[in-house]
Amino acid sequence: MISLTSPIRTRAHEWPAGVKLLALAVATALLFSARTVMPQALAFAGMVVLYILPGPEFARAGWRSVRIIWPFVVLIVLWHLVTADYAAGLVIVLRMITAVGLANLVTMTTSLSEFIAVIRWITTPLRRFGLRSEALEVAIALVIRFTPVLVEKGHGLRLAWRARSTRRAGWRIVLPFTVQALDDADHVAEALRARGGLQAMQTNENK
Repeated sequence: MISLTSPIRTRAHEWPAGVKLLALAVATALLFSARTVMPQALAFAGMVVLYILPGPEFARAGWRSVRIIWPFVVLIVLWHLVTADYAAGLVIVLRMITAVGLANLVTMTTSLSEFIAVIRWITTPLRRFGLRSEALEVAIALVIRFTPVLVEKGHGLRLAWRARSTRRAGWRIVLPFTVQALDDADHVAEALRARGGLQAMQTNENK
C-alpha cells in the first residue's frame, strides 16, 4: 500500500484537516450551485493555480492523479456533442474536473492519520448508540490507500493484455482484476487478524 500524501511540502500541509475538508465541502456545493460556464471556468482556473503554486513537480503529480477521470470526460463531451447542448456539457466537464482536482489537492496535502482523526471526532457522539467508529476509520483508510494500488494493477493488466493480443482488453481483464483485488483483501484481513483485529486496535488506542 502507498500513501497519497505528497512528499513536497506546501503551506496547505500545515492547515487543519477539518478546515480543508470543510472548505472542500463548501467549494463543491458552490460548484454545483453555479449553472453557467463563467463561474465554472473561474473555479477551474483557480484550481489549476493552486496546483502550480507549489511547483511543477507537485503539479505533475496532481495531474497524474486527476487524469484517471478522462474516460468520463470523453463520454460527457461526446454525449453533449450529439445532443448539441454544448454549454451544459462544458459546465459539467469543468465542474467535474474542478471538484475532483480540489478533492485530490486535499488528499495530497493531508496525511492519512489526519483524515482518521477527523473521522474519529465526527463519529465520537455516535459511539453512544453502539457505532464502532474504529471499523469505519480502518475502512476509509483502506479505501484511500488501496485505490491507487488497484488503478495501477488494472493498468498493468491492460499492458499485459496488449503484449499478448492485438484486440482490446475490455471485459477480459475483469476476472483477473477481481481475483487480484480479492487476493489483496485476503492479505489485509490476515494482517489485521495477526495484529489482533479491530478490537485490539481499539484497546491499544484506549491505553
